[in-house]
Amino acid sequence: MVAVAQHPHIKVYTLAEVDAVNGYIGNFSVTIRRRAKYVDWNKCTGCGTCETKCPNKKIPNEFDLGLGTRTAIHKVFAQSVPNKPVIDAQHCRMLQSGKCGVCTKVCPTQAIDFEDRDELVTEAVGAIVMATGFDQFDWASKYGEYGYGRFPDVISGLQFERLVNASGPTGGKIKRPSDHEIPNRVAFIKCVGSRDDTKGKSYCSRACCMYTAKHAMQVVDKIPGGEAYVFYMDVRTAGKGYEEFYERGVSKGVKYIRGRVSKIYPRGNRLVLKSEDTLLGRPIEVEVDLVVLATAMIPAAGSSEIAKRVGFSTDKDGFFQEAHPKLQPVETFTGGVFLAGACQGPKDIPDTVAQAGAAAVKVCGLFSKSELATQPMVSEVNAARCSGCGLCLPICPYQAIGMQTVRERGHGGTIERRIAAVNEVLCQGCGACVGACRPGALNLKGFTDEQLVAEVDALCL
Repeated sequence: MVAVAQHPHIKVYTLAEVDAVNGYIGNFSVTIRRRAKYVDWNKCTGCGTCETKCPNKKIPNEFDLGLGTRTAIHKVFAQSVPNKPVIDAQHCRMLQSGKCGVCTKVCPTQAIDFEDRDELVTEAVGAIVMATGFDQFDWASKYGEYGYGRFPDVISGLQFERLVNASGPTGGKIKRPSDHEIPNRVAFIKCVGSRDDTKGKSYCSRACCMYTAKHAMQVVDKIPGGEAYVFYMDVRTAGKGYEEFYERGVSKGVKYIRGRVSKIYPRGNRLVLKSEDTLLGRPIEVEVDLVVLATAMIPAAGSSEIAKRVGFSTDKDGFFQEAHPKLQPVETFTGGVFLAGACQGPKDIPDTVAQAGAAAVKVCGLFSKSELATQPMVSEVNAARCSGCGLCLPICPYQAIGMQTVRERGHGGTIERRIAAVNEVLCQGCGACVGACRPGALNLKGFTDEQLVAEVDALCL
């Protein structure tokens, strides 16, 4: 991240989101909304004085998934780039009530700016790489039997990741959220939301088996006498060295139990997991101090909206749709738009890095050409028939249709009217607009109404 921020040919927009995307391959215009930070980063040195003096210190830390707290003025995470704070307007007393301003008084460079506002920036680019990542499945509302909200010691795998991280809320020590005691027995439940057609997603999230194996080994290694129990449906270790890693965990004493957990309930200051050992064919109860859930990977929030803005489609689960799963795995149906990482489907880090490299090579290949070959089977507009109703505009999934004004000679002289116009570079020849056009003004080159009728007549002879 530091290397990217320091590179002379890379411009980084943090705390920003894409508002609009116009244009086509080689000629995109991207409108970016830069959110108000209320801190002038040109003046700020990142000393952290404002964070230590901020009186509002009890805000749940989103980066630690609620396991820790932060102040209203804060750095998003310890290694953030640039390593400078922003003000959370929702929790800042000065912005909410006009009463505070402690950060303004203690800042040695006078970098606090409560008059900061959102800013729109437009960039001209030739290609776009979509890398929006993923979110966790909402297991809390779907799996009430696991006691979310009632048992603070039932956490997700990502929360456990923050517990074992040196910059996390516990300084890298595995502790229970309820009383900050070190747990001696930890249970891991896999496929929470994955491979579950009734309450979750039908697909496998791929990374869960391996990060659960890693977490279980960390329990055994970091906690003297620690015990780890893994409840699973199947263990999937499809990767170089993955099976050996899993076997190493088993040899270290991690206990794998094949069966789904049906219920979690308290017994004293511990949690009891009711399940079934399907290999032995009998019910089982395990008493533990901490429960960690391997939750499904789902598309990032807002990913479907950003796909519509850029002009390509998503699959049935909401992940970005590639042009072809084997021949064009990092390309979309919209020319110049490429995919990288878990936005296209569940992936682990090696697969994500490989796909990101492939997307980068595709962009380099695109930029190395002086001319581009376009799709010949595209839609065309019969101006004489077009009524200018605009019904074809929202139908087009590639945003290839716009409106234009034409001048025509009539009985009363020259008149102006608006008709549809097709951008042949963006059009992918899907034909959706042809069926939606009421006056029949749109046709697909090579598949016109006259050609199709002639084909049917020839078959009937």
